[in-house]
Amino acid sequence: MAQKLPHLLLNSGDLPAYVLVPGDPQRAARIAESLDGARQIAANREYHTFLGTYRGVPVGVTSAGVGAAGAVIAYEEAIRAGARTLIRVGTAGSLTDDVVTGDLVVVLGAARGEGVSRQLVPLEMPAIADADVSAALWSAANARGGRAHRGIGVSVDAFYRGVIDLGFETYAAAGAICVEMECSALFVVGTLRRVRTGAIVTIDGDARRAASGDHDPHKDLVRAAIDREIAVALDAVAHLASATAPLAGRSAIIGRAPTDGAHARGG
Repeated sequence: MAQKLPHLLLNSGDLPAYVLVPGDPQRAARIAESLDGARQIAANREYHTFLGTYRGVPVGVTSAGVGAAGAVIAYEEAIRAGARTLIRVGTAGSLTDDVVTGDLVVVLGAARGEGVSRQLVPLEMPAIADADVSAALWSAANARGGRAHRGIGVSVDAFYRGVIDLGFETYAAAGAICVEMECSALFVVGTLRRVRTGAIVTIDGDARRAASGDHDPHKDLVRAAIDREIAVALDAVAHLASATAPLAGRSAIIGRAPTDGAHARGG
């Protein structure tokens, strides 16, 4: 009898090729509500896993918790369980006045401000999402309507600021548009393990104020945006599953979305 993976409590082959990886276990359950025939197959610590189908495509959902170090455990074990495309469905804070609460962001790449990826690959390695996954997310976001952006994010470990400046203004001046805690680690794991990764996040506030404690992620506007990002992620999975690109292939993103108004789609 095969030994279960120690944290997800799954066996090899338990997950389909497409797996959504939110942080929050409650969001994982919320995603499962959009699947046909959804059922929970495992729960351990912050890692809750569901299976179902969307438009006939088998989809897995595994919550990864808060922070990159714990999330990487979920990503690694999900790959061992069968995942070949991992899409983060999360939340983030804005770093620019052009990106506001309730907006969606397709994260194309992320500054590696977290610590775990530095123990996996050299610092010179970039954290970049798969081009096909990012394109599918962007197309689905535009088709669903509402405000959406695409660009560079920042992944950090600290949520509340101490005596050290978290550098948000510097990142913003360099062109980053949002900050969260897991994307860069996900993208690095994807490159390292030769699987596709992508990310879409809901903006739940201004990170420049949240770091000092001014943060309320439970507004109706945020809840509605999370419902929209879930729909976008699932639509992207359906598109990717119907495409001819091989699951194991990875393609590089050349360039980035502009940082002026051209990267936003109002609605």
